[in-house]
Amino acid sequence: MLIGYQNLETAGKVRDLVLVLGDQLDIGSPVFDDFDKKVDLIWMTESSIEAEYVWSTKARIAIFLASMRHFRDSLRRKGFAVDYHALGDEKVKTTLASELKLAAKQFRPRKLIVVEPGVWHIKEILKKTARELGSELNMRRDRYFYCSHEEFGEHASERTRLRLELFYRKMRRKIGVLMDSDQPVGGVWNYDAENRQNFGKGGPGEIRQPMSFRPDRVTRGIIALVEKRYADHPGGLKLFDWPVTRKQASAALEDFIENRLVRFGPYQDAMWAGVPYLYHSRLSNAMNLHLLDPRDVVAAAEQAYMEGRAPLRSVEGFIRQIIGWREYIRGVYWRFMPDYEHMNVLGHDLPLPPLYWTGNTDMACLRDCVTQTLERGYAHHIQRLMVTGLFAQLFAVDPHEVHKWYLAVYVDAIEWVEMPNVLGMSQFADGGLIATKPYVATGKYIQRMSNYCVDCRYDPARKTGDAACPFTTLYWDFLMRQDKLLRRNSRMSLQVKNADRLDRAEKQLIRKEADALRSRLLAEQGRY
Repeated sequence: MLIGYQNLETAGKVRDLVLVLGDQLDIGSPVFDDFDKKVDLIWMTESSIEAEYVWSTKARIAIFLASMRHFRDSLRRKGFAVDYHALGDEKVKTTLASELKLAAKQFRPRKLIVVEPGVWHIKEILKKTARELGSELNMRRDRYFYCSHEEFGEHASERTRLRLELFYRKMRRKIGVLMDSDQPVGGVWNYDAENRQNFGKGGPGEIRQPMSFRPDRVTRGIIALVEKRYADHPGGLKLFDWPVTRKQASAALEDFIENRLVRFGPYQDAMWAGVPYLYHSRLSNAMNLHLLDPRDVVAAAEQAYMEGRAPLRSVEGFIRQIIGWREYIRGVYWRFMPDYEHMNVLGHDLPLPPLYWTGNTDMACLRDCVTQTLERGYAHHIQRLMVTGLFAQLFAVDPHEVHKWYLAVYVDAIEWVEMPNVLGMSQFADGGLIATKPYVATGKYIQRMSNYCVDCRYDPARKTGDAACPFTTLYWDFLMRQDKLLRRNSRMSLQVKNADRLDRAEKQLIRKEADALRSRLLAEQGRY
């Protein structure tokens, strides 16, 4: 529905049709640089096909739609004319291309203007649609990010192997954050080695929970829509309290800086049953939807250090995730797509165990992480990498199936950031473009970094037998199955040597029990 100036109601009066995609909710976007409210029109659509691209959880669908509608309303309050196409309760199928064609034929704009999409297939859809319409497509660089595709390409072309640390240092120098002239403040670039503490038996103690945002009228309307239209989708909305406006996102940032940044560094890898957020920021979704500018986030964290309100190790660790890992992952995605999506160096081909859609399992760590994910649309990076991701890799799940699950279940999942994290970092499907080795471990890692194993019926120290931890059984099976590839990786030499020490009978028993475990878990009740 179009709401705006009367002169835009008539076909042929629109100069430029300005496309605002669902993850570009930024009033400072380049599409507004030369916007003329008298003759230009903003166009937004809730495409059902894009919402259903994967079998998304209700929370993921809701956060996109609620954020889009709030942004639409804020634009209208500022006097912008907005043609907005909203989903209804009925399951009518709409696509980005079909809706855009209808709008272009109705308004006959001089050209289409859009910020470069964050997702490869969306970019291709827009290019193809513009060609079919015979319309000029003005695609502008997304300056929300620090590093352009061209700059990352130059960085990558100068090296035989891509490594985060070199890129991160380059970004620190470029931006000038936590720098003393050309050297890092404190004399150390990276405090990662110090930031791997667990909570010990006493647990994390009392932690102030992240700021919660009670759904307003618009968000309640979205929740009702999602509950009706997507009733058969996984997850729930009872705990939905995410920031969906710029004001809320800014408040969430202030809350994190004030209450959790101080201890984020040392405990960023720790896990604790029933405590989902711990010291994490819960800001990734706001940044990915462009509700929160990463420059504001980085500046707030750096200021906290300069004012003595947060230690350097915590501030550096947090900032590295934003200007280092986040930008690096985006660079990798655009440099290697579309081929990247189909990489599968390990040759894994099994389906995803049904427990990923239900949380029904006697493995305490997986039960907690999957249940939390389905209820909240959230898990922090170690829960994703070293619990759900680790198990999928050891299980030998097709990495594309793992990718689709992560894209479906997390509220901050947008393909450019999710796919390389899953295929590269979590599943090693790219053979080392991102990670220097597969991130594999026995259940002892989970035991060391959490309390999951305390009440679990499995023993992480045991490889075989009824009480053997499935992570541990599958770990040793993984080393044997991938022996040839792992021997070529110097960082895996110690683990390979440990596998070599197993006698023949033990190896055979591990393989037998690993195969039986896979058969049992795949035979369980199907999807959600």
